[in-house]
Amino acid sequence: MLGKPHSTPGKDDEAVSIRNHDADADAAGATEAATAAGSDSDDFRAMDPHSGVKRGLKTRHLSMMALAGIIGPGLLIGSGGALSSGGPASLLIGFGVIGIIAFSVMQSLGELTTLYPTGGAFAALSDRFVDKAFGVAVGWNYYVVWFCVLANEYNVISSIMVFWSDRVPIWGYFLIFWFAFLAFQLLGVETFGEAEFWLALIKIIGLIAYFFFSIIYASGGVEGADAIGFRYWHDPGAFANGFKGVASVFVFCSTFYAGVESVAVAATETRNPRRAVPLAIRQVFVRIIVVYMGSAFFFGLTCPSNAGGLVGDSSRALRSPMTIAIQNAGWEGGVHLINAFIFVTCLSAINSSIYIGSRTLLYMAQDGKAPRFLGWTDKRGVPIPAIVFTNLCGALSMMNVSTGASRAYGYIVNLSGVSTFLVWGAISLTHIRFRAAWKVQGHAESELPFVSLWYPYNAYFGLGANIFLALIQGWSTFAPFDAGLFVDAYILLPLFGVIYVVYKLVFKTKLWRADEIDLQSGRRRDLDEGKRLPVGDGTGPKWWTRIFKGI
Repeated sequence: MLGKPHSTPGKDDEAVSIRNHDADADAAGATEAATAAGSDSDDFRAMDPHSGVKRGLKTRHLSMMALAGIIGPGLLIGSGGALSSGGPASLLIGFGVIGIIAFSVMQSLGELTTLYPTGGAFAALSDRFVDKAFGVAVGWNYYVVWFCVLANEYNVISSIMVFWSDRVPIWGYFLIFWFAFLAFQLLGVETFGEAEFWLALIKIIGLIAYFFFSIIYASGGVEGADAIGFRYWHDPGAFANGFKGVASVFVFCSTFYAGVESVAVAATETRNPRRAVPLAIRQVFVRIIVVYMGSAFFFGLTCPSNAGGLVGDSSRALRSPMTIAIQNAGWEGGVHLINAFIFVTCLSAINSSIYIGSRTLLYMAQDGKAPRFLGWTDKRGVPIPAIVFTNLCGALSMMNVSTGASRAYGYIVNLSGVSTFLVWGAISLTHIRFRAAWKVQGHAESELPFVSLWYPYNAYFGLGANIFLALIQGWSTFAPFDAGLFVDAYILLPLFGVIYVVYKLVFKTKLWRADEIDLQSGRRRDLDEGKRLPVGDGTGPKWWTRIFKGI
């Protein structure tokens, strides 16, 4: 593969790029040129030679997937649980604190994934820079996050359909969507990427439209409705349950943020990871400010924390803060518009969850961390067994048949929240280990194609903060003590340790020393690098392209 990376390509790299990617060359000529390039030939193949998946995601697909693919029922409905538990101020604090941690983790991930856009994401990187047993524990915890998220999304979309028509039972709607999403996922990664691009765009537009409605509603611009201003910050109050409420919000918020790290999973199937991944990472700050902090502020502004029907309420239904705000403003029919918007977000979020979960399983299976049959792909690069198995895990959503949609949502959120903290902490630790090996083996920071901000402080902050939150996220279950919720909040902490210890003892894995870590394999160049315009030719990108890249 590649030798030492450089921030700008040298003459040899340019020659290989031109030789392999001449725009006027036909497919046969490009294939011959790639073969002639020696070890670089694998970099320019449409199919990844190691995992068997297709490199079909474009830069715009990955950018929009990272920007809005993570906006789903967790944010639009699950935030109601956080609002009910902690109040508007707690919601804003929770989103802000977890946002800072997410930004820190994404800086670490950007540096690692840009250099090593290989299959396996965090599990493979943890294996490579820490210990294979550690990678196994990280991989399975990350899979837990996504099958829980998937179950919650199936829970929401089925509940919406029952709201519109209860002629079909909730399990019937689940089966309809289960087969529909399975069929769509089997079409291939390019179809997935294109669908995600347009669905994500709709989600961004819809969320911003709600922000404008909130400003108009709060300032008295809705006919027949009073100007509410910051009324709900005073009654029922900014904090619903004091510090206990603030602590409980962290679990919800960690689940809402789950997905910002998904660019690492998708990097293997991206045509141009060294270009697309840094672009997606740099957009994290805007995602945190606009999507998360904006939602936290306007949900708390327009919806009272004691409103009936929020997640955590005794109701068997699910209601979004957006729905309650629209109804309080006097537009009863607006509930259908909001549900239609949530329905669209569910389509995108379920699609993304199956994709991320199945690829996590695929790469783990190919590396011996999961059953081997899950690592098979067909000739189109579609991991059929992993997709089917991941989709089957969505059946966990059917616990709402007996417990109700609201209570089921809370259970599954608690289960997945601690896994998010564990995976994020593992990313920070892996980055620290990578930098130690990079320095010991004589490499300089200037050689990295993407450099994390404020290293090492950022990485150590991410590690410490995630360990702290993993330990205190179930604090609210202690007083009064609730055995069921305590187990739900903490069961995955000892499970992580059990997986690590058992795998380590059985397979005799070792903790890698910095001087023996492999820093060369797994590095890859972009498929389209020779098609890019050379710097300084006077024909730079259009102004709208520069603006899009800037956000």
